[in-house]
Amino acid sequence: MHPEHVVIQALNGWQEEFTRLRRDLHAHPEIAFQEHRTAGIVQDVLRSYGIEVHHGIAGTGVVGVIKGKDGAQAIGLRADMDALPLAEENTFDHRSRYTGKMHACGHDGHTIMLLAAARYLAAHRDSFAGTVYLIFQPAEENEGGALAMIEAGLFERFDLQSVFGMHNMPGIPVGHFAVRAGAMMAGFDTFDIEIRGTGGHAAMPQHARDVIVAATQLVTALQTIHSRRIDPIQPSVISVTQLHAGTTYNVLPETATLSGTVRYFDATVRALIEARLREICEGIAKTCEVAIEVRYQQRYPATLNTPAEAAECATILSTLFGKEKVDTAPQPLMAAEDFAWMLEKKPGAYVWIGNGKDDGGCMVHNPRYDFNDAIIPYGAAYWVALAQTLLPSR
Repeated sequence: MHPEHVVIQALNGWQEEFTRLRRDLHAHPEIAFQEHRTAGIVQDVLRSYGIEVHHGIAGTGVVGVIKGKDGAQAIGLRADMDALPLAEENTFDHRSRYTGKMHACGHDGHTIMLLAAARYLAAHRDSFAGTVYLIFQPAEENEGGALAMIEAGLFERFDLQSVFGMHNMPGIPVGHFAVRAGAMMAGFDTFDIEIRGTGGHAAMPQHARDVIVAATQLVTALQTIHSRRIDPIQPSVISVTQLHAGTTYNVLPETATLSGTVRYFDATVRALIEARLREICEGIAKTCEVAIEVRYQQRYPATLNTPAEAAECATILSTLFGKEKVDTAPQPLMAAEDFAWMLEKKPGAYVWIGNGKDDGGCMVHNPRYDFNDAIIPYGAAYWVALAQTLLPSR
């Protein structure tokens, strides 16, 4: 039997066990930096396989260490563990037991796929030479858990040469994958804009300095950054997602606040957007005779795969599942991913694994979303093949 088929056969044999464990994680979701139960399960499972475990990294982060044959090389395989602060609308038995928390992005499945790969690699240490670091990361959703682990000494404590991530993707068929060199996911910033004017009677606006007029001008003007200041072939998105002002019908309020997000792939585009956003706020402040304060936060950088590692991943996936099942030129997503911080420090690649057809528009971050347990062996087999190929035993 072909070696790849042996791996998949073994993983298929564990499908029922890992499905039960995945559904237990789904039923008990934990949000950013609160993944204590999840991290505890990860540690217990890794230790049951005879794997060296390090825990408490950035609070709830866990790293498992699997040493194969003698070898100086090491790679990192990363899975995120956190859920979202979202109320689940599913009615199946493994729906969330915790009010207002839900695994709506499939991180429960990511954790399980890496645990399944860990079981196989720990039992076949002679199939690779060097070290595999299993990185179970907290707080991917908005809170920068990857950066927190790095700042806690992740790459100093665990000396790896390259690092790899994977995310499930609705709309891509089961058994299919996507990976490309360069941008996979966008960078992500946020802004909060506070406008302070002079309140007054709505019937006598000449005695006020109207913050709502200023706010609405800002919403429109911010869209000219992309349409008139960014090269049309450079993707970017500026979205105002919150506007708060006023309490009643006949009063012009003293303050208004705008909040929103910026997405981009190129760091120079990010810099231009922030600079122009501040300039527009200054101009409208003068025009409307109000005071405007801008708080701009640079959050996640763009997720950029290094070309050599992306090509290696594509080759491994093509060998394992067939070239026709690997998309090497997917359209990058404007959503963000904090694995980008790891790729800023180390070479590596981030791939998408098909979660099946997107039935009824149920994309990730949807209250009716659920990870597809059928893909557990596919993801685990990829992790195993990646370790065995990048750390060859002969």
